[in-house]
Parts: sequence; C-alpha cells; structure tokens
Amino acid sequence: MASLITCPHCGVRPKEEFAIRGDASRGRPEPMDSDEAWHDYVYVRANPRGRTLEHWHHIAGCRRFLVVERDTATHEVYSVVDAAEFARRAAR
Repeated sequence: MASLITCPHCGVRPKEEFAIRGDASRGRPEPMDSDEAWHDYVYVRANPRGRTLEHWHHIAGCRRFLVVERDTATHEVYSVVDAAEFARRAAR
C-alpha cells in the first residue's frame, strides 16, 4: 500500500508526488550572522529518529511547499500545513 499525504490544497495524494526538502524546525540565521552559523545551517544536519518537522514540496500537484510532521521511524504522518501558514504561525 502506498503512503498517502493529505495536501491542504489538493487532498489525499501518494507520497511519490512530493519531494522532501529538509528540516523545518531549524531557524534561518540572520544575514549578518557568522560564517560558522551559516555553515552549520547549510551543511550540518541531524538525523533524528522519531517525530520531526520537514519541508516537503508538492512537485506533481499544486507545487506548494508544505510542512509535514511525521515519524521518521514509522513514516506515520501527523499533520500537514502550508509552509506560508506555518511561517505566519511561527511569527506570532
């Protein structure tokens, strides 16, 4: 059985329509932050086991970026939200 993701714009879709684009829980450094901060942001990655927030791109659908909360061990998806809405909520 294929894994399914509920896109907030397109509805339930197979995971093959999406591309994972990375960790959504990390904050982007400020433009004038140190080279070390930028190096860590761009190149240093954790590989956590369990529940994580990830950026996903719906490449074969609405082409929107989404934030998917899923378990990296079981692949269970807990929530999906448009990345713009996620950013608005984080800014509050």
